[in-house]
This record gives sequence, C-alpha cells and structure tokens, in this order.
Amino acid sequence: MADTDTSQSAAARPVETTIGPDGAPVSATAGAAPAGGGFGASLSSLAGQKELALPIGILAILVLLLVPLPTPLLDFSLSVSITFSVIILLTVVMIKSPTELNSFPTILLIATMLRLGLNVASTRLILSEGHTGPDAAGRVIEAFGSFVAGGNYVIGIIVFAILVIINFIVITKGAGRIAEVAARFTLDAMPGKQMAIDADLSSGLINEDEAKARRKELETESSFFGAMDGASKFVRGDAIAGILITFINVIGGIIIGVVQQDMSMGDAAEVYTLLTIGDGLVSQIPALVVSTGAGLLVTKAGVSGKTDEAVFGQLSQYRPILWIAAGLLLVMCFIPQLPAWPFAMLSIACGVTAFLLQRQDRADQAAAEIAQIGEDLPVAPPEEPISTALQIDLIRLELGYGLLPLINANDEHKLTDQIKALRRQIAGDMGFVMPAVRIQDNLQLPANTYVIRIKEIESGRGELRPNMFLVMDPRGEKIALPGESTIEPTFGLPAMWIGDSQREEAMFRGLTVVDPSTVVVTHLTELVKENMAELLSYAETQKLVDELPESQRKLVDDLIPNQINLGGIQRVLQNLLNERISIRDLPTILEGISEAVGYTRNVSQITEHVRARLARQLSDANANEQGVVPLITLSPEWEQAFLDSIVGQGDEQHLAMAPSKLQEFIGLTRNAFERAAMSGETPALLVGPQTRPFVRSVVERFRPVTVVLSQNEIHPKAKIKTVDQI
Repeated sequence: MADTDTSQSAAARPVETTIGPDGAPVSATAGAAPAGGGFGASLSSLAGQKELALPIGILAILVLLLVPLPTPLLDFSLSVSITFSVIILLTVVMIKSPTELNSFPTILLIATMLRLGLNVASTRLILSEGHTGPDAAGRVIEAFGSFVAGGNYVIGIIVFAILVIINFIVITKGAGRIAEVAARFTLDAMPGKQMAIDADLSSGLINEDEAKARRKELETESSFFGAMDGASKFVRGDAIAGILITFINVIGGIIIGVVQQDMSMGDAAEVYTLLTIGDGLVSQIPALVVSTGAGLLVTKAGVSGKTDEAVFGQLSQYRPILWIAAGLLLVMCFIPQLPAWPFAMLSIACGVTAFLLQRQDRADQAAAEIAQIGEDLPVAPPEEPISTALQIDLIRLELGYGLLPLINANDEHKLTDQIKALRRQIAGDMGFVMPAVRIQDNLQLPANTYVIRIKEIESGRGELRPNMFLVMDPRGEKIALPGESTIEPTFGLPAMWIGDSQREEAMFRGLTVVDPSTVVVTHLTELVKENMAELLSYAETQKLVDELPESQRKLVDDLIPNQINLGGIQRVLQNLLNERISIRDLPTILEGISEAVGYTRNVSQITEHVRARLARQLSDANANEQGVVPLITLSPEWEQAFLDSIVGQGDEQHLAMAPSKLQEFIGLTRNAFERAAMSGETPALLVGPQTRPFVRSVVERFRPVTVVLSQNEIHPKAKIKTVDQI
C-alpha cells in the first residue's frame, strides 16, 4: 500500500524564509592600484563609473551645438551615429515584446539629438571650409556625396528628396498613427483588463504576486504606447529639420562662395550642394534606420516572439501557397517579354523550400507519434536516490493489514481526518505545530496491531478490533457486558471490546465507548505530548519565530542574535513543552527571555523566569471547574532539605540528596497525591522558586504528569486551595 502522508498543516503557515548571513562589502587594500598605474588607473576608474556614461554623452551632444569639431572627430561622430542606429534596428528585430524595450522613446530622443548636433557641426564646417574642396567636412560626408550621389549634385538632391519622402511620409507617419491608435486602445482597454485581473484574483486562479506582476505589466504597456505616441513626433521633427538645414546650407553656401570666396555661381552651387547633400544623406540614412526600428516596434504589439520567427513562421505555415507561388513563377518564365532567369531561380527556391518544410512536418509528426507511443507504454518507476534512506519520519503510524479499513473509511471515524483534527487541536492548545504523520502498512505486524514510532523508534503499540467498540468504566468497576476483555493501550486501564449491538446499552450504563480510530488517536496524542520537546526542532523553532506578527519583529530583531541565539530559545521552549506548558503566547515568552538574559545565561534559570511571566496562564491551566487551583504544599523542612542538597554553581548545579531521603520524599508525595485523588482533586505541587527544578526532576520519574509550581508562578488574582502538605 502506498504511504499516506497527512502533512496538511492545521493552521495557516507562511512560506518558510531562510535568513542568510549579512553580506559585508569587501574593501580594497589601501594603496592598491590597477596594473599599469597612473593614467591606466584613471581610465579603469572612469570605466567603472557606468552611471556617468549617459550624462557625459548627453553633455557631449550639447557641446556639438556650440563647439567647432575637427574633421577627424566629426568623421568618428558620424560613424557612431550610423552604428547607434543599426544597433537600435537589430535590437528591435530580436526582442519578443515591445515592453522589453520600454526605454525606446528615450533612446529615440537621444539618437535624434545626436543627429541634429552632428548636422550643426557639419554645417559649420561646410560653410566655413567648403571652398577648400570636397573633403572640407570630412571623409564620411565626402564619401556619401560622391558615392551615393554619384558626384552629381542633381542626382544627390533627388536621392535625398526620395529618402526624406520615404522617411517622413511613409514610415514616420505610419508608425506615428499606429502608436497613436495603440495608445488610445490600450488606455480604453485598461479598466477591463484591470477588472479581469481582480476577477482572477478573487476566484483563486492567480495569487497576489501574480496579480501585482500583471498590473505592473499593464501599467508598463500603457505608459510605453503613450510615450511612443509622443516620441513619433521626434522623428517627424527630425525629417523637417533635415529639409530646412539642407535648404539653408545650399543657399548659405552659394552666398558665401560667391560673395566671400570669389567663386562663380556654378562652382559655388556644385561644391556646396554636393557637400550639403552628402551631409543630408549621412543624417537621413541613420534617421531612416531608426524610423524603421520605431515602425517595427509599434507594429509588433500583437506579435509574440522574435520578429524573424513570427514573420517567417506565419508566412510559411501554409505549405500549398509556396507550391502555388513556385508554379506561377515558372509560368512567368515563358512570357517572351520577361527575363526568364530571375523567375526560374525564384520558382526553384519556392519549390525547394516547400519540399523541405513538408518533409520537416512529416518528421515532426512521426516523432510525435513515437513520443505518444512511448507515453502509453508502462514506465518502470525510477529508482529512489540513496539519500532518501537518510530521511527520518518524525512520527510514523504502522498498521497491520487488518486495520487498513480505518484509513479508507467514508464515515466520521476516518483515521486520517481525526489525525488532521488532532494536529489542529495541538496547535491551538500548545502552540506547537505537530509534524506530519506518515501512515504505512506493515505486513510483518499481526493483522490487528498498530505501532507508533517517534523518530523511527517504537514508542507505543496496541491491539484493535476494527468492527467493534472499546468500553471502559470511569469508576474502575468490572464491565458486565458480553465481549472481549482487554487493556486500554494508552493508560493501561481494564477495558472490553463489544459489538455494535451492545453500544447503546453501554452508553446507557454510563460507560465510556470509543471507536478504534479514536483509540489510536488518543494513544498518538499522549505520545506526542510526551515527546513534544524532542519533536521541536531548530527548523520548527525558526518557523515559529518567523510566523510572529509584524508588530513583534522589533522584539525578535533585538533579541536574536544579539542577546541569545535561536538554539537557546529552542531549549527554553523545549523545557516548557517538557512540562506540557503551552508556548502559544510566544511574544510573552520572548519578552521573558529578553528580561532574563540581562542577568543570566543559564537556560534553566531563564526558563524559570519565563514560567513566572506565564503565571496567569499556568494558574488558569491548573484551575478546577470552580476556578480554584488545588495545591499540595511542601513543608519548610523539606524545602530546607532540598536547598541543602543543591551543590555546584551555575550550569553545574545538581541535587545531591541521600537515597534514603529521596525514597522517603517519594513515598510521602505518592501518598499525598493518592489521598487527593480519592477526594476527587487533581492538585499541583507548590514549592519554592529555587528548589522547583530539582523537585520536578524527582517527581517526574514516578509521576510524570504531576504539575510542580513555584510561588512565583501563582498569579496574584488566582484562587488557591491547599488540600494537603508533604
């Protein structure tokens, strides 16, 4: 049978957080410098200041508007502008979602300012040095003017005009319109999307963190398209500025050439027009590249994945279209007026592409069928790693095969449900989260036997009759019912198993009747309470501290680890649980520890101080139905005897009382509690604060459940009654 793990926690528990060590910054050794020293060290220092790169770059662009540039530096700056525009375009092609580049409006503004600054710098060189030759404004502008324009300023003007029309009318205007519509639709759809997120959160489809992430994504998307709507005006203004600058350069250059440089009208027009057209081309081409990137970005709003994957994947998903295109191109090869070789090559390319894609589809389909067959085949269970053999079940319940119906029952006596209720009860009563209980079948056990193991060590066992009820007489008298006599496994009381037919009669006689599942749960409850101190691990202590409300965080931060470590708190809590004292009021316990560590580091003394802080809780827990705390007091002679027997200092203190004296004390104590029990009382033993730990260490050996209190642990408002004295 597979293991059944009732590991659902009774109380809501936050996710465990691991607090790592504080990371301290490592400082460099005094006097250390990078290899190379001097200027090299300065460069290394500047290179590390990444946050200064953008402000310095923007200041450099502004300097271009005011300071004349030498031609080599202008050539370098124009090369930077071209490279920057190409990087922007390729980045836009590779991203999967527009919001991955939500800084694009800022990038667009910087690129536009860079081109305008270079336009001003090149205009200054063209107008001042244009008469010296075609390389007056640098080799880059000369190359664009001679190569792109073919050395003819008329052709250059036409090419420049075409580029401006493409950029200004086609790309920029279309991208701006798409950005405007996308921004409007995004803002209009925001309330509906926000309501959808709230609905998913309310229905439990998403958690709070996922809702925050989706709201953040929605906010980023709306801000991005709104910014792109405005950023498109940068490109539009850049194109208009390019036209005006070119017109001013041509007119100004002709005037300067004719009036100041004594050039003829034709020579001045040719020289300054070629230089101006070269300057316009070297500015408009990067502008066209960036505008194309902006258009790709805003048109990508409804496309998922990289641009190349989306475009090629969607164009090629209908295979017959490629075959039709190949056939059409092949027909066009036979039209006499058309050249045959371009259409023939394209027809072959379309046909080969369609064939390869269809073959890939068949291979993918075959692989999917093989994978499906492999999933349908029975798979051998993977071998568990050896490390699993090192894991220990903190609490394990082993059942004989005859008791398996207890965990498969469909009524209110189902064992797993009762164990879950037990974990909830212990958490509420003791403040201790009971570990998960692993239920296993054990074929080596007799059919009706169960075994309870604590940390894999047998702590208790018993015999059950699955279809019968266990009956006990609270008065201790003999049970006069037909059945099977037995011993109750938890407390060792005489009991009897009876059938369902005698159940009502037993209840009518005032007998205690319990089902088999309740017998197991009662036995498990007592064993857990006996071993709570051992079950409270370091990790569980950390969880209890982490689950404290936010208002207690200051207390925890001041206490751990400055005054005491978590292990010390664990030992104090274990001492309390060992005497079955609830640790649910953890803030008060931590306050008591904080007070005690001011004068002692002894865990026993800290525990005694905490017990005094819990006086109200201890008095209420030991009060009877009338609200009175019954007590058996220790005589002054015995108090002095115990004080005289304490030897050692600090953690070395121990009790050194003569064995005969101890036997006398044990006998007197047993007799006193038996007299109290005969009178119907369950008293606590009241002793002095200094002797309480040592008296408790003696009493727990023969009466483990006996409560031993000191005078400091009796609340001033508690009602007390002395029933006997030792």
